[in-house]
Amino acid sequence: MAQPRQPYPKSPLSLDDQVQRLLDRGLIGDPGVIRKRLAVVGYYRLSAYWHPFRLPDLSHPGQYLDEFEPGTSFEDVWARYAFDRRLRLHVLDAIERIEVAARAMLAQEHTLAHGRFAYMSERESLSGLSDEEWAWFVESVQRACAGSKEPFVLHFRRTYSDSYLPLWIATEIVSLGCIAKLFNGVSPEIQRTVAASIGISPRIFGSWLRSLNVVRNTCAHHSRLWNRVFGFKPRIPDADPQWHHPVEVSNDRVFAILTISKYCLNRIAPQSRWDQNLRRLLADFPTVPTRDMGFPDNWQTSPIWTLQGP
Repeated sequence: MAQPRQPYPKSPLSLDDQVQRLLDRGLIGDPGVIRKRLAVVGYYRLSAYWHPFRLPDLSHPGQYLDEFEPGTSFEDVWARYAFDRRLRLHVLDAIERIEVAARAMLAQEHTLAHGRFAYMSERESLSGLSDEEWAWFVESVQRACAGSKEPFVLHFRRTYSDSYLPLWIATEIVSLGCIAKLFNGVSPEIQRTVAASIGISPRIFGSWLRSLNVVRNTCAHHSRLWNRVFGFKPRIPDADPQWHHPVEVSNDRVFAILTISKYCLNRIAPQSRWDQNLRRLLADFPTVPTRDMGFPDNWQTSPIWTLQGP
């Protein structure tokens, strides 16, 4: 039986009181530095990064005390926060490249097969969507187009009488979630063509687009990425040994997203130094535990991570 809800009991604290509370709980650090960083980041946001340093409550398994493990320093907590911020920016860089490629390929293949306006005017051109999904897609496109102030959209409205933007314009302003839905809706032939450019099956690529959309939204809202466990898990190719030997890529933490990103970039941007920059980022923060992100000890021996593109 669910516990009855109760009013929220906590009152706001001044910055000085927040600092003192952390020090009283055993955190080690310069009070002035802690105060400055709490002022610009916030107690609640940083609490996600000091949570792993709290002592476990031995009388209640799975719960934690409001005390820190002996020797916990604020700088260790701050290092995890700073690392996570840079990690989000790095992941966004990869997702941008993958997203742009998906937009371009889908617009190219769908318009050649069905015409520039069919994605909105011909329901059968997106036969892979249910009626509910189709309605969501149309509404999302219309909302994006109506709200766009992009010069190329304004130019189109001033110049042409058509009710819809050509797909190659619309794909520049809709969300990645909308692009993922578009991929689900196009014909199996178009799905195969787009997915083949990445070197995977349509089923796998569709799940990757949905997962990358979740991660992109996490990063865009500046939420914690470092040790997050994702609810929507990307599919891992079962029959492709490079995903399993000598490194098993699990699909519930950020290492899976990083590996998917590297796999895609090997094909769409082999000239990028994205993986080298990731290695430098990890080297810059040697105290941040990579296992909390799903990194296996031998991750760098994975063929996906050793490959530098075709």
